[in-house]
Amino acid sequence: MELERIEAKKLKYEQNRSKISSVTLSSYEKDFELRFTHNSTAIEGNTLTLMETKAVLEDGISIGGKQLREIYEVVNHKKAYAYVKKCIAEKQSLTENIVKDLHALLIENIIAGGVYRYQEVRISGAGFTPPAGNEMYAQIKGFYEALKHKSGLNALELAAWTHAEFVRIHPFIDGNGRTARLLMNYQLMLNGFLPVSVAKENRLEYYDALEEFAVNGNLQPFADFIAVPEEERLDEYLKLI
Repeated sequence: MELERIEAKKLKYEQNRSKISSVTLSSYEKDFELRFTHNSTAIEGNTLTLMETKAVLEDGISIGGKQLREIYEVVNHKKAYAYVKKCIAEKQSLTENIVKDLHALLIENIIAGGVYRYQEVRISGAGFTPPAGNEMYAQIKGFYEALKHKSGLNALELAAWTHAEFVRIHPFIDGNGRTARLLMNYQLMLNGFLPVSVAKENRLEYYDALEEFAVNGNLQPFADFIAVPEEERLDEYLKLI
């Protein structure tokens, strides 16, 4: 079974992680953070290349010809991911306050953060319409309540559900996708898995899997989708070991 295979690899990684030198581990984590930031912002239309993202985040170089918003998006994403890691280190379960804090960090200097929308919205090309008004507010409250009672899901399914349900509700005017991908990784890391990055090249498959959940309530395609990069990252670390 795929899940059993991934669980076994996770266990082997956890037991042998100390064998990887701290320098190597740090370099791999830094590379992941860069690629995660690039992919997550690029999926939403940010035009910075991977190397331009690196120049902004690691070298503090401003990129000519780019909108200020695009610079803020990558800088903010790095801050938000650092906040996720801090919360995980403190073993904090995911809460509404953490979600709002994450969103505020993500869109700092762009729009007001951590504030739920009251407007109706449409997601371009989607076969579903996010709830509006009081219904949206009721559903996002239900989302946080459901987080406490998802013991029937395994760790990968919980991470997938957290992302898919959050983005289906679409509680904020902007930044829902970036927030949802951080929430997915929050759940993975809280359960001992490695965070994953959705490659911008795979965005169509990614959208299709999310659509299947939003329209038909079928979580399996999205859970399978995130299982692939999770296993790839575990394999990468196991080779180092």
